[in-house]
Amino acid sequence: MANFGWTRVNKPAQAEDAASDLRGLTDPSAFLAALDKVVPRYLDLADNGVLVYPACKRKPGDLLGDARAIWEHTRLEAMRYVPMVPRKDTALLTDPARQAETIDAFLRQRAHDNTVVDFTGTAIEDYGIAIYAALNWLNHCGAIVNADPQKFSGTLRSFRKVMVVARQWWALDGAAERCRQMLEARERPPLVFFLLWAECTNLAREIAIAAAGATAAEDSIARMRAADDPEQL
Repeated sequence: MANFGWTRVNKPAQAEDAASDLRGLTDPSAFLAALDKVVPRYLDLADNGVLVYPACKRKPGDLLGDARAIWEHTRLEAMRYVPMVPRKDTALLTDPARQAETIDAFLRQRAHDNTVVDFTGTAIEDYGIAIYAALNWLNHCGAIVNADPQKFSGTLRSFRKVMVVARQWWALDGAAERCRQMLEARERPPLVFFLLWAECTNLAREIAIAAAGATAAEDSIARMRAADDPEQL
């Protein structure tokens, strides 16, 4: 997660501070804390017309209309549903001891196709609602820019398969210790938060590539394909 850029609009001197706070995070709780602060600021700028919203509609001449910003902000728009959950219990997304519980609840939950959602007030259900809403938002943006339909075919079904594999990982002996080791090594174990972050990153990349259009330079598209995160551009 990188410099989200909107800090440049009114306070350019603070742009680097924002980047240093968000860039290179590996602790999932730190990610969630950053999202709690960043999402309202981003949506406020969008609501006030400072930024074209959704990001996938931006043109090269628009503020933060470059491919990196579109990739970054599209991911943020999808992830915004997580901090919107009213009665937060973030351990459901980040605590190794609760991953099986969260994944099982998600897999029992009926998928929905909404981007405007009502939460129930029960965190474990609401995080499932938020995850589906995030994926639906990416499907919506993909349709706006005519992204490669093969990349967005069965998005919800594909993510459920990811969660099934993650559930098997957490059922292995020593999974919690392995998770701790991976976090210490600045790697990303299959915590629910990281699974959603990775899916949003990958789909937002496809949206940014499609938004760039046929006029985008081949080397620019190649760099995006090779990058794991917009920070790397």
